[in-house]
Parts: sequence; structure tokens; C-alpha cells
Amino acid sequence: MNAVFYAIVVLAFAGALAFQTPAEVGAAALASAKTAVELAIGLVGYMALFLGLMKVVEEAGGLAWMARAIRPVLVRLFPDVPADHPAMGAMVMNISANALGLGNAATPFGLKAMKELETLNQVPGTATNAMVRFLAINTSGLALLPTGIIGLRALKGSADPAAIFPTTLFATGASTLVGVLAAWALSNFGSFRPPEAQKKHDDAVRVANQHPASLAEFLPVTVLGGCLLGLVALVYRFGDAASAWIIPALILAMLTLGVLRKVKVYEVFVAGAKEGFSLAILIIPYLVAILSAVGMFRASGLMGWVAGGIGWITEPLGLPAEALPLALLRPLSGSGAFGITAELIETHGPDSYIGNLVSTMNGSTETTFYVLAVYFGSVGITRTRHGVAAGLAADVMGVVASIVAVTLLLG
Repeated sequence: MNAVFYAIVVLAFAGALAFQTPAEVGAAALASAKTAVELAIGLVGYMALFLGLMKVVEEAGGLAWMARAIRPVLVRLFPDVPADHPAMGAMVMNISANALGLGNAATPFGLKAMKELETLNQVPGTATNAMVRFLAINTSGLALLPTGIIGLRALKGSADPAAIFPTTLFATGASTLVGVLAAWALSNFGSFRPPEAQKKHDDAVRVANQHPASLAEFLPVTVLGGCLLGLVALVYRFGDAASAWIIPALILAMLTLGVLRKVKVYEVFVAGAKEGFSLAILIIPYLVAILSAVGMFRASGLMGWVAGGIGWITEPLGLPAEALPLALLRPLSGSGAFGITAELIETHGPDSYIGNLVSTMNGSTETTFYVLAVYFGSVGITRTRHGVAAGLAADVMGVVASIVAVTLLLG
């Protein structure tokens, strides 16, 4: 992350020199720093709420049950994390929330997962393989319900706002697959190799996790997957009328589980909420660093120049020059990418090729550097190893898969 941060600032400075935009670059740095603090403060409430609820579910044994339910999948995906470790439950909740489009709920769960994964870290400050693999899933933006983009398309007058539902599923699935494979493949490559102490620990856990597979093991996760698919079908069928009930139903279900399991719901909730407040404050310095660098880079004019310079190459491949800035900005800034998407949909129409493409691209990947800065920053990771490379591999695949999906399904 040190090299990435410095490289973005240097590129922004070079752009300011080339395009005579020093005032804009300076203003962007200050504005982005302010935005970073506002963003972190804005997350306090979400983190306090959902980590409080998660603490109730954890005390009630809910996370342990979910960890057991998806054990056949997670143990194979994370063989270096003990099957009954609290990190498993937190990762389940994070991945499930992301899949359902509940980004605000997913972040607290993800931060909780990182905190638990840090307890397995033998070399503090250095990312473990499990952390990188987990963040590869997050940066690839595994989402079954691109509700934000569907809402934007409806606002802009699309004849079929949910038309990008199948294209986004295809693109986000391909992006996640490539992100995870890249995390696996790069974990023992050159300087990305883990420290020896961490390798010995992971190998020992991997041996302890080995056991013969049985069909009965996959029954709970099959039921869970069926419930999730059923929920997806409801939202796809009834739109906002169904999706509006997701968070209220989630809150009620989590608290009801605590009551049924005789947990002191209020006291436990408050204890978890305090943890959420602390995490939100902790990430402020990391957000200031990465968002200020990105803001400078965008304001320098260099990003626009690069997009115009290589557009003639990408256009024959299905990526118009107009959409290229989105592909470049998506890993750097979620709000910036959303703004570009809205502008392109407004200009070209939500149901045009460009409109469908940018909608799919925006819904198929996450903001890689934001996710890495927030999640790694929350546990003090400064040596990210192959985290950036795995995340960018997922981003590239997200763009390629979006082009293929829109061409085949909506072309």
C-alpha cells in the first residue's frame, strides 16, 4: 500500500505539471481529506448498529451455526482458518450482506472479520493469505442484487431497469472467481510469500482442518443457498416493495434470535456497538491518505488524458472511450465511479450499449483501494503483499466479463 499511495500522488503531481492544474490538485487533496473524515464519521452509526446486532447473534450462537452450515465451502476456501473460529461467522455475514446488496451492513461485518483474522496473524502489520483471499472476494464485489444501479436506471427512465441483473450476476461471478484464483496463485510468488512463522501456523491449521467430505455436510449450506436465492427471486420479482423489507427483517430476526436464546439483548447490543464506534474512528487516517491521493489524481487531468490516449485500442474490444474513465476510476473511488456512471447514463440513455455496459461494470466490482485501505487499516496492516494485485485482477476481469455479458445478453 505504501508504494501504491506514493505512486498515485506522484502521478497526480506529474499531471498537475503537464496540464497546469496545481490549484485544482491542491483543492482536491483538501476536499478529499474532508470527505474521508465525513465518510468515516458517517459510518459510525452503521457500524455501531450492525456490530451491536452481530454481537447479539454471536452470543446467541447464530454465527457458530452459520459457520457450521457453510463449513464445507469455507474450510476449503479458507483452509488456514480454524473451522470454528469467530472469523468464519463474520466472513459469512459479510459475504451474505454484500451478495444481497447491503453494503452498509457488509462493512461492519467485514471489519469484524478482519479483526478476528488478525488474531491468527503471526506477523502483525503483514497481511495473511486468509486476509488477502477474503478481501479478494470483497474487492471483486460479489453482489446478487445491484439495487443502487437498478434504482439509478429507473430514475433515468429505463424501460427495463433490472435488465442488467443477469449481466451483473455473470460479471461479478467471473470477477470473484478470478480474484480468488489470483489470491491463491500469487500467495507463494516471489516477494509475496508469507513470513516463515505465518506459513508454519497456516500449514498446521490446514492439517487440522482436513477431513473426508460427505453429502450430509452440504445440506445446511444448500438450504441456506436456497433461502438466499429465494430472497433474490423475491426482490427481482417485486423490486423495491420486497427489498425495502430486507434490513427491517434482518434486524428483527437477529434480535429475536437473541431473545429466544435468553441473551441480555440490550446489554450485549451496547457492548457490540461500542466496538463499532472504535473501529470507525480507527480507519480515519487510512481513508484520508487514500482518498486524498485519488482526488489529486483525478483533478490533475492525467486520468482523462490516459483514457483518451488508449480509447482507440479499447473501442474495437467493446469498451468505448466514453466508458474508459469508469474502468480506470472504479478501483479508486466508488462515489466518483457512480458519478461517471450517472453522467454516461444521462448522456447516452440507460438502455443504450454504453448505458448497459457502465451499469454492469459499476455493479460487478468494488472500490478496490477503498476496501483495502479501510479493511487493512482497521487492523494496522501496512504490508499488503499480493492484496493489490489480486484486487486489480478481479477489477480487470469485471470489465472484460461486463463487455462479454452485455454483448451476449443485451447486445
